[in-house]
Amino acid sequence: MSRDYDVAVVGGGLLGSAIAWGLGRIGKTVAVLDEGDITKRASRANFALVWVQSKGLGMPAYTSWTVRASETWGRLAAELKAQTGLDVCLQQNGGFHLTLGDDEFEQRGQLVTRMHNQVGAADYKMEMLRATEVRKMLPLIGPEVSGGSFCPLDGHVNSLRAFRAFHTGFKSLGIDYFPERPVSAIAHEGGEFRLTTPKGELRAGKIVLAAGNANQTLAPMVGLSAPMGPTRGQIVVTERTVPFLPHPLTTIRQTDEGTVMIGDSKEDELDDRTLKHSISAVMADRAQRMFPHLARLNVVRSWAGIRVMPQDGFPIYDQSETHPGAFVACCHSGVTLASNHAFEVARMVAAGVLEPELVGAFSAHRFEGGHAANSSGY
Repeated sequence: MSRDYDVAVVGGGLLGSAIAWGLGRIGKTVAVLDEGDITKRASRANFALVWVQSKGLGMPAYTSWTVRASETWGRLAAELKAQTGLDVCLQQNGGFHLTLGDDEFEQRGQLVTRMHNQVGAADYKMEMLRATEVRKMLPLIGPEVSGGSFCPLDGHVNSLRAFRAFHTGFKSLGIDYFPERPVSAIAHEGGEFRLTTPKGELRAGKIVLAAGNANQTLAPMVGLSAPMGPTRGQIVVTERTVPFLPHPLTTIRQTDEGTVMIGDSKEDELDDRTLKHSISAVMADRAQRMFPHLARLNVVRSWAGIRVMPQDGFPIYDQSETHPGAFVACCHSGVTLASNHAFEVARMVAAGVLEPELVGAFSAHRFEGGHAANSSGY
């Protein structure tokens, strides 16, 4: 680990992998320092949505950033398949957030109106549909479904295969991946960064901190800040069944393999070693009220995962003034924003500066003085 690199990326999950892959594809020498498979990562516990609707209430720039990611995900999927032969099974024909009862429909409608009324937000054509209209696209909805919101830019992928595709792509791009190398210290001397790991020191001209919730500890080492507020979520997976769900939902999706994923919990607890069956039961009950035939399916597995979550729910992208060449990237939506990280953030890191539209909106400076935006969603 004595050779020099143009960029060292700290963190090998979906966020760090996308940025590293993006840097490699434009010719940079890159090392990825990662805890490896000894850690439970959000990249393997996520819901795999490429999701636009309801993103950015309270921060219009996040709406535009998410729309941009959705519009370039097809390009990312195509490049990964051409390079690695792996199909990430991107499906992007729109998604729903269904409501049960009139009160939920009215509340969702108010949210949609607030989203559309935000000054400076991208127009992503989210609209409210009554149950009669929803049933034309989702014929198997139950009688309690009152309608819901639909956004044509929403979709989902096989996120495990996308994660594998990035790491497979590392090899052909000459990116060095170092597992079991968590970074414990960072020094900046002579125009380069020295990163200390349990298996030696690595030197690089630039660094990107993409280590999820661990960024809160790492960022201050290079004059940056990453206030995090992780939460826990649970997911239930059923046995395979015939295709019935041509559009993903906020809380239910049918995978390319035929299983059904159900997930809709948010807990402050940060222990992912146990499950709360009472929470799984509520999620399953709501799912079968939306699609009654789900009651016939067996649950084959479930898990809890810790979300990577900035304190206000919105991404953090920053560059250091005291340690030039150091960048930090934190976000909850590592799947949705993967194309932006691969194509846009990687390009900016290579150039040595984040563009004003990015750092201006998403800098951690927004947390100073207690004036952080208040997010109502991810």
